[in-house]
Amino acid sequence: MQLAMHLHHLLYVAAGGGPGTSGNPIYYHIVNLGALAYGLAAIGPGVGIGIIFGKFIESVARQPEAQGRLTGYLWIGFGLTEALALIGFIVPFVLK
Repeated sequence: MQLAMHLHHLLYVAAGGGPGTSGNPIYYHIVNLGALAYGLAAIGPGVGIGIIFGKFIESVARQPEAQGRLTGYLWIGFGLTEALALIGFIVPFVLK
C-alpha cells in the first residue's frame, strides 16, 4: 500500500502536479502512464528473451546434435515472448 501511494505521488509530481498548478491531475497521470506502462511491459519480455537464448546456447553446448530440433523451438519461444513486448507497446496508444 505504501509503495502504491509513493508511486501515485511520484507520477503526480512528474506530471507537473502539485501546489499552484492548474488543470486536471488525472489527465496528466493518464498521459504519463503510457510511458511507464511500456517501460514496465518491456522488462518481462527482455528477461524472457535472455532466458530463452541462454538456455538454447546451454542446450546446444551440451548436445550439439540437437541443434536442428531446438532451433525451431527457439524461434517459436522468441516470437511468443516478443509478442508480449509489442502488445505492451501498442496498449498505451490504444488507451490514449
